[in-house]
Amino acid sequence: MGKYIELTSENFEATVNEGVSLVDFWAPWCGPCRMIAPVIEELASDFDGKANICKINTDEQQELASKFGIRSIPTILLMKDGKVVDTMIGAASKQAFADKLNSLL
Repeated sequence: MGKYIELTSENFEATVNEGVSLVDFWAPWCGPCRMIAPVIEELASDFDGKANICKINTDEQQELASKFGIRSIPTILLMKDGKVVDTMIGAASKQAFADKLNSLL
C-alpha cells in the first residue's frame, strides 16, 4: 500500500527529478485541502510504483511555495522528470487527478 511522500526542500529535487510526480501544496487550516486529502492518499495507493504522489505543507515549506509561485491552495503541480507540465488549482475529483497522471505515464 503506497503512502504519499511529504516533500521538503531537502528531498524535493531527488524525489521529483525522475518520472511522474503529483505535488499537492496544502496547509492544515485550508478547508479544500482537507477535503482532497483522502483523494491524495487513495492516489498514492493507486499509483504506487508508477508515480510519486507528494504533499508540501506551505506553512512549513514557504521557500518551495514561493519558488513555484503558489498563490492559492490547494495547488497541484503535475511534474515529469523535474519539470512542471500542468497545474491544477482548487479541489478536483479523484478521476480528474488520475486522468492527468495517466496522461503523463
